[in-house]
Amino acid sequence: MPTHTIKNYLSLIKFSHTIFALPFAVVGFFLALKVEGATFSAQKFLMVVLCMVFARSAAMAFNRWADREIDKKNPRTFIREIPAGIISPNQALFFVFLNAVLFVACTYFINPLCFYLSPVALLVVLGYSLTKRFTALCHLILGLGLSLAPIGAFLAVTGEFNLIPILLSLSVMCWVSGFDIIYALQDEEFDKTQQLQSIPVKMGRNAALGLSRFLHLCSALLIFLPGYYMHAGNFYWMGFLSFAVLLVYQHTLIKPNDLSRINLAFFTTNGIASVIFALFFLLDFYF
Repeated sequence: MPTHTIKNYLSLIKFSHTIFALPFAVVGFFLALKVEGATFSAQKFLMVVLCMVFARSAAMAFNRWADREIDKKNPRTFIREIPAGIISPNQALFFVFLNAVLFVACTYFINPLCFYLSPVALLVVLGYSLTKRFTALCHLILGLGLSLAPIGAFLAVTGEFNLIPILLSLSVMCWVSGFDIIYALQDEEFDKTQQLQSIPVKMGRNAALGLSRFLHLCSALLIFLPGYYMHAGNFYWMGFLSFAVLLVYQHTLIKPNDLSRINLAFFTTNGIASVIFALFFLLDFYF
């Protein structure tokens, strides 16, 4: 495949945004090793990472395919690969199918539980793309999709559910939902013209920002609780504090009448927050 074609597909799925949930999958994986006293398996770890990449790639490509007509009309998105004619709708849909099959195949080599649950995971991450057509809770569905990262990685190692990764997954759900509400602010007026649903459309800009802050408060609390229950050490609390501070910081960047720094709040701050928390988590548990 030519290099420029690869770049087009990586751009289609915004591959760099994998950084949001992948660190939490790493956290879930190594937490499971610690809880079970299991030996690290490079093969299983690779399968978990590939599951993350394939599931997210399928979800993003499906989102671009499902929204192709909407994106054509939106001044912010009409230059995306499908409306711009860089990638055809059929090519995008085949890419979705390929990544979905690869995701399921990887779960087969992990354990039976992950394999049996793989269609449910796909239903959530693919189904999100249709939800803004009928519910303002679409942000929570997106959060639910990414929240599968820590619990899925934990299940890959243990094959069993546990309270700690569930709390981490709930934290991810609140975190992602909160920053997706912020991101949706820039399309508020356009969404109204297209009868699309979102929290900003439903509640207005000020109330939407208030709900985003509340969800991020819940996210911080749900990051706090695992550390409390596990009697975590100083590194964990440094990670928690860094994560919480960055959540607060992103809200200082966005004002109801000024969205000029939304990319800094959405992309940069949240990517840094997840990576820093994961690094401190690993330091606390293994060093």
